[in-house]
Amino acid sequence: MPKNTNHSDVCIVGNGAVGKAAALGFSQAGLRVSLLSPPGATPAVRSEDWDVRVYALNHVAQRLLSGLKVWGALDAERVAPVEAMQVYGDASSAAGKLNFDAYGAHTDSLAWIVEDRNLNQALDSALKFAQNVSIVAGRATELRVDADEARVQLENGDSLSAALVVGADGAQSWVRGQCEIGLDYRPYGQQGVVSNFACEKPHNGVAYQWFDEAHGIIALLPLPGQRVSLVWSAPDALAQELLREPTAALAARLAAYCAQQLGELTPLQPELVRAFPLNLMRPHAMTAPRVALIGDAAHVVHPLAGHGMNLGFADVRTLLDTIAQREEHRDCGDGRVLNRYARARKEEVLLMQLTTDGLARLFGTDLEPVRLARKIGLNLLDHLPVLKRKLIGHAMGK
Repeated sequence: MPKNTNHSDVCIVGNGAVGKAAALGFSQAGLRVSLLSPPGATPAVRSEDWDVRVYALNHVAQRLLSGLKVWGALDAERVAPVEAMQVYGDASSAAGKLNFDAYGAHTDSLAWIVEDRNLNQALDSALKFAQNVSIVAGRATELRVDADEARVQLENGDSLSAALVVGADGAQSWVRGQCEIGLDYRPYGQQGVVSNFACEKPHNGVAYQWFDEAHGIIALLPLPGQRVSLVWSAPDALAQELLREPTAALAARLAAYCAQQLGELTPLQPELVRAFPLNLMRPHAMTAPRVALIGDAAHVVHPLAGHGMNLGFADVRTLLDTIAQREEHRDCGDGRVLNRYARARKEEVLLMQLTTDGLARLFGTDLEPVRLARKIGLNLLDHLPVLKRKLIGHAMGK
C-alpha cells in the first residue's frame, strides 16, 4: 500500500474529551491539527439512560469549554449545578462535618455535574465544523523526533508529521512510553465503583461525601431531578462485593450514610454498576522534545476531589495560552515553549497530587488519635470562613 504523510502543526494522539478539546483550541487558534483516533472509535451516541461516568467540572473547565463554543452545545437538561457540598468524617453524626456552599464562595455554582456521553457529544459536534482538523483513524507504532518535526508512524504505513505531538492518550499513554518518560506508580488498593440512583428526597444541588476508614470514600453527586450519581472509592475486596451483589443491596448499604439527607435510593439501571482501579501516577516530566502530555497521560490522581478531568482541561488551557504567546520565530514544538508549559503546570499538578494522596492516606487509617484529629480538623475548618473560601476558590479554579 502507498505510504501517505499527513502534515500538520499539531498532532494529538488520543480520542478522549481532553484531546478533543485541545484539537478544537488549536484549530480556533489557526493551527492545522491532526487528531489520531483508535481504530473503530465511534462518536458518543445520545441515550435516555444516565451515564454512570460523570465529571464535576469546575470554573476553569467551564470557561475553556465556553470559549470553545462547546458548553452551550451541552444538553443543559442533563447538567446539574452543584450549589453546596457537605463532607462527613463517616456515617456518624459526631464524626465531624464540613460545609461549602456557592453563596459563601460568592458564586452561582461550585461546579457542574456532566455525563461523559453528554460532554463527548458536544465535542464531537464541534469537531465536525472545526477548520483545519483532520481526524485520522489508526494505530500508532512508532514516534520519531528530529530537530524540525515529530513523526508518528501508523500501522498501515502512513505517518503523521507535526511540529508538536500532544499525548492525550490516557493513563497508559503510548506517547509517554515512546518518550521513555519515567513514572512513579502506586496502586491505592481501591476501585472506583459507580452507579446512578433516584432519591426519595430532593438533593437541592448538594454533593455529599463521606470518609470512612473501613469502607473507603463515598460520594453522591447531584444529577438533574431527584437523581444522584455514586462514586465509591472502595477497598478492592469490598468493591468486588459491591459488583457481585444486586444494585438494590448497594442502595441499602448507602442508606447507612444518606437516608437522612436523601431518603430511600432506587437504582436507575439495576444492572449498571461499573468499577475502575484507583492509582497514583506521577510521570517524571510533562514534556519531551516536540512532545507535550496532557490529561491522564500527564498525571493521575485519586478521584476523591473529582479533579482529574479539571486538571486535564487546565493542561489544555495552559498549553493553548503558552503556544499562543510564543515568539514569532518559534514553532509550537519549540523546546523553550514547551518548558514554559511544564513550569506553568508544575505547581498546580503537584499540589493536587499531594492533597488528594494526603487525604486518601489520612482518611484511610483507623487509628483513634488520627480519627480524633480528623474530627477536630473538619469541625474547626467549618468555622473558619476565610480559609474555607480560599480552599473552595482553589478547587473552583478561581
